Amino acid sequence: MIALAVVAVLAVLLVLLLVLLLVSTYNGLVRKRGAVDNAWAQIDVQLKRRHDLIPNLVETVKGYATHERGTLEAVVAARHQALMAQGPRDQASAENMLTGALKNLFAVSEAYPDLKANANFAVLQEELATSENRIAYARQYYNDAVLAYNNGIQTVPANVVAGMTGFQAREYFQAPGEERGPVQVRF
Repeated sequence: MIALAVVAVLAVLLVLLLVLLLVSTYNGLVRKRGAVDNAWAQIDVQLKRRHDLIPNLVETVKGYATHERGTLEAVVAARHQALMAQGPRDQASAENMLTGALKNLFAVSEAYPDLKANANFAVLQEELATSENRIAYARQYYNDAVLAYNNGIQTVPANVVAGMTGFQAREYFQAPGEERGPVQVRF
């Protein structure tokens, strides 16, 4: 009788331990998923900051470079596409188009000495450079959070809990193929 009671207590303790392990694992996955969501929100904040600077930059350039309409329209269109992008892959693609359009805008500004000397333009250009650094950091943080989360849902025993509760792997924020290659420098 005592042996049966001991076995019953051990069985209850084992079940309780298993339940605690499952709950702890589930909660850990939820925290990691929350970290990924938070990291994505940080990218979004930095991109919004960048997107908010662009209309001011375009207006400043417009006053000096009125016949560069195509370049200005390309920047505005790329900004609009970046604002509409959803998910890491689409967002990365749209942001890269915006970066290219901004490079063209800054190349145009080189032809206008008065524009380059304009204090407002210089401040906006500096703010944009600062935003780019913040975006790069936010992307790194997001990818680190995705790595931890994806590893978490793929390792034992968390993969069992993840499979039972619907946790899905997340996408990394990656540069498109053409930006991964070596930089071409020509003199």
